[in-house]
Amino acid sequence: MIIKEFQKFEEARTRARAYFCYLFRRNIPERLPDPNINQVQNALYKIMSEVDDFETLYTLDKNGIQITDNITSKVEFKGNKGSDRANKSYFYRAIQEKRCVLTDPYPSSLTNNLTVTAAYPVYNENDELIFVACIDISLDNLLKITQPTNLQTIFGNITTISYSMFSIALLSIAFLLFYNGIDSLLHNGILQALTNIDMMFKSTILLTLSLAIFDLVKTIFEEEVLGRNEKNEAHDIHKTMVRFLGSIIIALAIEALMLVFKFAITDPENILTAIYLIGGVSLLLISLAFYVKMVSEKNI
Repeated sequence: MIIKEFQKFEEARTRARAYFCYLFRRNIPERLPDPNINQVQNALYKIMSEVDDFETLYTLDKNGIQITDNITSKVEFKGNKGSDRANKSYFYRAIQEKRCVLTDPYPSSLTNNLTVTAAYPVYNENDELIFVACIDISLDNLLKITQPTNLQTIFGNITTISYSMFSIALLSIAFLLFYNGIDSLLHNGILQALTNIDMMFKSTILLTLSLAIFDLVKTIFEEEVLGRNEKNEAHDIHKTMVRFLGSIIIALAIEALMLVFKFAITDPENILTAIYLIGGVSLLLISLAFYVKMVSEKNI
């Protein structure tokens, strides 16, 4: 999934950039007394021999013109000498920042797959830009390299499958509650349902719980399975909790109101039970209000 891959890339960006900077600096000093293309090419060939997950390696001059053919293990990727890459983000970023840079994923002109480019400027002893060394790597291979261990990948897949199963189970419960809410309301006919307050209260509770669980399933599936986490993750968690607890409080408030009417008519001695429930609902509502206030003040 592209969204999930972008999220993983953002999490691994710092490690990935550090990895490429290490490869470049270990083989190509940032400043050389008299840098020549053979020095850079030999260093890129050495990098290619050590890591075979790269798509292509190449060198640009100070104007952004590719002055070497692609270094690659795939015949179809060779060539491209003379290509003008002055308008590429990795070229002008490397020049402006004067350091090793790593681009965001973009569609590769060679494979049409998402690719990331690392660029490294090479200067002479007078601090004049001479070359920019570049490495292209597919997003999939980059994520594989930056994963600490295969065990974490396996655990991540197991976690995704587990969340999917829990989502399906909770969604089934939500649909069952919805079905029972509608069925209890219409089981004995619409006219009787409209005149039976007790039946209407029960249906409302079931439907409200169904909605609360459905919202919870939607959030879990989008965030943990599809990976659609927004940038403000704390805000999303806060919003989900408020919606879920709000639905529960509404359901409990309806239940308490129903018990007040029921005990007032049929069993006045037990009306304290309904009062206790109302007190509990009030305590939950106050706690939720305090939580919302504290989170709002923290985000200001």
